[in-house]
Formats: sequence, C-alpha cells, structure tokens
Amino acid sequence: MESLGYLMDGFAVAFTGRNLLLCFVGCLWGTAVGVLPGLGPLAGMALLLPLTFKLDPAGAVIMLAGIFNGAMYGGSTTSILMRIPGEAASVVTCIDGYEMAKRGRAGAALTLAAVGSFVGGTVSIVGLMAVGPLLADAMLTVGPAAEFVLMLTALLVVSAVSSSPPVKTLAMIVLGLALGTVGLDQLTAWPRFTFGSLDLTDGINFVALSIGLFGVSEILLNLDEAAPQVPRAPRLREMLPTRAEIREAAPAVLRGSGVGFLFGLVPGVSHIISTFVAYAIEKKVSKTPEKFGHGAVAGVAGPETANNATTGASMIPLLVLGIPAIPATAILLSALLIHGVQPGPLLMSEHPQVFWGLIASLYLGNAILVVLNLPLVGIFVSLLRTPMGVLAPLVLVICLIGVYLLKGSPLDLAILVGAGVVGYLLRKFSYDVAPLLLAFVLGDRMELSFRRALTISDGDYLVFVQGPAARVFLAVLVLIGGLQLAAMLLGWRRRGAAAP
Repeated sequence: MESLGYLMDGFAVAFTGRNLLLCFVGCLWGTAVGVLPGLGPLAGMALLLPLTFKLDPAGAVIMLAGIFNGAMYGGSTTSILMRIPGEAASVVTCIDGYEMAKRGRAGAALTLAAVGSFVGGTVSIVGLMAVGPLLADAMLTVGPAAEFVLMLTALLVVSAVSSSPPVKTLAMIVLGLALGTVGLDQLTAWPRFTFGSLDLTDGINFVALSIGLFGVSEILLNLDEAAPQVPRAPRLREMLPTRAEIREAAPAVLRGSGVGFLFGLVPGVSHIISTFVAYAIEKKVSKTPEKFGHGAVAGVAGPETANNATTGASMIPLLVLGIPAIPATAILLSALLIHGVQPGPLLMSEHPQVFWGLIASLYLGNAILVVLNLPLVGIFVSLLRTPMGVLAPLVLVICLIGVYLLKGSPLDLAILVGAGVVGYLLRKFSYDVAPLLLAFVLGDRMELSFRRALTISDGDYLVFVQGPAARVFLAVLVLIGGLQLAAMLLGWRRRGAAAP
C-alpha cells in the first residue's frame, strides 16, 4: 500500500502540463526513430540529450524514457511492413510479421505488436514497483568491494552476450575503461591523460562520444546500403485482428511478458536475447510449429511483448544498482548524473520525485504509444519514404549543433566526428561498440569502488572475496565466466551468432 501512495505522488509529477508534453514529445520522437531503419533508441536518446540539460531531473528522465519506449514500439513497423528491423530488437518480428503482411494481415500484425508491447511494458512496470524497493534495501548493505565485483560481473555478462567475438568484445571493454580514465582523478584531483587541455579535465564528453559511436556511425552505415523499398500503409479497417488471431496471441503475450521481465533484470542481456528466447518458446509450445516462419501470430506477439517487457525491467539495474543494463540506459544514467542525481539504493529516498515520476510516466507513455502506433501508422510509414540523402545531412547538422551547444567546445565536435568515423570502421569490421560505451560509463565507478575497498582494507586484496554480498557476486562472476568458456570451447557462441 505504501508503494501505491508513492505512485500517486509520481502521477502528480508526471501529470503536470510540462511533463505531459515532454512525455508525448519523447514518445513521438522515439517512435519516429524506431521506424527509421538503423537509428534505434540509443541514437534517438543521444540526439536529444542536450535538450534535457535545461530541464529539471524528473522532466529530463521522463522525456528520455519516452524516447526509449517509443523506439522499442516503433521498430516493429518496418519489420512487419518491409522486413527491415527499425532497431535490432525487432529482428525476430521480421520473420512472421512480414509473412503476415504479404498475406494482407499487416494491420493485424501491427495491432497485435502494439497491444503486446503495451501489456509487456505494463507488466514490467508493475515488477519494477514490486522489486525495486526490496532490492534497494538489500543493496544498502553492499560495500565498495562487493560493488566493484558486481560491476565487473556486469561487464562479463556484456561480453557473454555481445554480437562480436570474445577477443573483439574484450578489446572494446578495455578501450572503454581506458577512455574513462581521462580527466581529473576522483580521489586526488590529479589530471590524467589531458595533455594540458582544460576541456579534458572533466573527461571525454559522453554525449559527443555516444552520438558519434552510434548516431553518426549509423548514418554512415546507412549511406552504404541500397535504398529500401517503399511500403504501403495499411488502412484503418485492416487493423483489427480476428478472434482466432486474438486467441493465438493472448497466451504468447503472457509468456513474452514473463520472459522479457526476467531478461531485463540481468545487466548486459539485451532485448535481442529476450526476443529470440520468446520466439523459441512460442515455437516449442505451439501445436502447429510448422506455421512459424510463414506468418504465425504467436511469432509476432510473443517477441514484441518480450521486447517491451525487457525495456521496463532494464530500469531496475539502472535505478536501484546504478548499473546501465543496456547501452540505451547508459544515456539515462548520464542524464541523471548531469542533473546531480546518483542512481542507486538511495535514489528512492533522496529523489523520490524522480523515481516515482519516472514510473508514472512509463504507465502514461505506454498508453500514449498505443494511440500513436495504431491510428498514426500511415504518418510514420511516410517517414520511410524520405531519401537517406536528405535525411542524413539533416541529422548530422542536428548532432553537430546539439554537441556544440553543450559547452561551446570545438574539441567536443572533434570527438563527435572522430567517434563517428571510428565507430563506422569498427562496425564495418564486426566490432560491437556497445560494450565500449558501457565500460566507459562504468569505468569511473569501478575504479572508485576498487580504490575505496583497498583503502578501507589497508591494501588487502582479500577484501573482494569477503562478506556475503561480495561472495555471491563473485560466485555469479565465476559461473558466467565458466559458462562462457565452455560455450567458446564447444563452439556454441559461433553457431548461435551465425543463426540470427
């Protein structure tokens, strides 16, 4: 009952005129970004991050969370209409969604995807309310040694689920940690790797780095590709699924909600993994598995529900542990830190308006997205007709202006351009740059926790294996490392990567 009272306070924050507008703008922009092939939630959030600096912390997080949710919703549109995933987590939706579209059931597929996304998102938000306070209380007993082991475990999980080979993933993590050391030492305020530049005393600009690695590199990759086919927008009367389709989709939506929520709790496990698992489960339990790949309704409803259930659940590691579970939540972490809000166990007590305002806005955003994704499909589809030769320069100009307005630093523009070119080259050579960004975000906190633990223990390294929390996290670390090693030796990772 106490949580319901806090939730009502959160709705009071979310339902102010300004925050309602920010939530709507975030959902609208996120859906548009999700519809445009290749951009995805990370690029969409990074592009508008500079606009949130003049907002209060609650308004900034509400807007960015709306973009995050909107991109997850919008990605299904191109997957179903064109067999082109709007963002990576919608890859599985292409399989049966496009087959339904070819049979004239594109509208029904879009409706089922939107409703499933709404249910999955709502379930994950309820889970966030239930699990968040309990986990926060438990984390208050965790010291710096256990916190370091936890973040080390998160990076190992990232390496286990990365799309690139282990050696390349390790290289990205090391590069991210190295970039995170640039700037003033957190304990001694001694400048490191600044080369006499005052602009680098605060470290490498996260916004410039993230927009370059994901936004600019994505644009460069899209310019390499051929022009996509032009889709047909389904008419409104085609949007309603039949009773048989509803009966087939309902249990898939329930199973997808559970799968997505569980995967969202694990730092580093992306939406892609949860959607593939949901699809595999639906095919396994189906009485007609031969329909999968040829327009199975459950093959659309299950993965899309899991996709959005993972979105809400991924907020739990971010808000309660202070660990970005996926690259997109790293943008949220950056926004909170910029506004002086430290995610972690004390967030709910020190900044309740941010925590509960965010939860209330997630409820509100889910409702807004259902409205946007059904009647306005035709408008979003028209975005796909914009030539990349027109869209790319416009987005690049927005990137340059947004980054420059942060501090007026030419160095930030150089970082943006350099990160874009480097990100483009890395991705062309099959390097997954997401672990780089996550390691960059976690690097400062890992180093601080490591040094604090050694200071408390007078330099005794055994402090990292002492205490119940540290031992639990260390056991998880060893287990994940062992499973990853076994998978590498048996070739499971290689075969699994080749299948998608």
